Amino acid sequence: MTVLGAAEEAGASVELLQLLQLLLQTWALVAMAAQLIQDDLTLTRRAGEEVSFSCGGTDQCDLDYVYWYQKKDTETFKVILYILRNNGNIDKGYNHPQKDDFSAVKKEKGWELLIQTVKPSHSATYYCSCDKDVSHTDTFNSRQVFVTVGFTVGGNWYFIFGSGTKLYVDEQVVKPVVSVYPAASRAHLEGKSSLLCLASAMSPPLVQIYWKRQKENGPLEELQGEQLELREPGRTAAIRVIDRDALYTYKYHCYVKHEGGTVEAQTQAEVPAPAASCPPEREPADLPALQQADYVPDTTVSFQSQCRVKLLCVLYTVLIVKSLVYCCGLSLLRILRNKGPSTNCTHAD
Repeated sequence: MTVLGAAEEAGASVELLQLLQLLLQTWALVAMAAQLIQDDLTLTRRAGEEVSFSCGGTDQCDLDYVYWYQKKDTETFKVILYILRNNGNIDKGYNHPQKDDFSAVKKEKGWELLIQTVKPSHSATYYCSCDKDVSHTDTFNSRQVFVTVGFTVGGNWYFIFGSGTKLYVDEQVVKPVVSVYPAASRAHLEGKSSLLCLASAMSPPLVQIYWKRQKENGPLEELQGEQLELREPGRTAAIRVIDRDALYTYKYHCYVKHEGGTVEAQTQAEVPAPAASCPPEREPADLPALQQADYVPDTTVSFQSQCRVKLLCVLYTVLIVKSLVYCCGLSLLRILRNKGPSTNCTHAD
């Protein structure tokens, strides 16, 4: 390899490292970026009717283009068009097979994607997105759904997306049946409780579950934070772990947002404050007998722990033996390889 070639290769390696570093820095910022707002989880229309899809929060976009994507269940994302936020002009130059079915309409919250005549083939999820400049990103929201990073000559850009609105055609809208249950878990042993909210028998099947709590004779407070959601055909469940309040008893209300309207569970789950009970005092003379009576060794747990320790010991022993055999084999190969040339030389003499 010539000096020039080595220098070019070294320069390319440096540029590659710089690009990787820039990608990592950009991804670290983008992972927490804000998202656009699509309030409608689902929309249901009959064939021949009109439907429009809203997209809020576009004031945070750094360019005037709002892109719309179509995602069918068995297909990838397809760009339909983009709409200019200031005047509503559209560009359909993305070769979408149904591009002539889409246009833009001016509503109270801004320009929306419009389908004037709905067809069964329009059943899909529709996402809006726009461009943001990394250098202008100063506030973050961890609710980002997903982000695509793109680089242009003028700077580092990425797209932020909405959560999507799914269109159902010729479906009947049926509100969900909502129930609340105490979830079985070991959380109560740590001063916590688990609640389960189940939404079932709804159409369309997409819902959003959230909680509110109420102190005795107090106002409703919306709960923030994460919850575990489980989805299967015809039902959605949300499990939430509740920290018990040290002083007050709360009632927890479950709400389910659906296209047919928001439904509240008929029953509420009550989570009382931990009982502050103290054991009765005992005479010091009885303390040894009491300790002996209260102590009951858990032989099952002790036996399981011993088995785990023995299994780990056996595993480590096997790994060490394998390593030794491997090292011995390599050493033997090196010895045989080194003896070969010397033997040939001796016969040659």
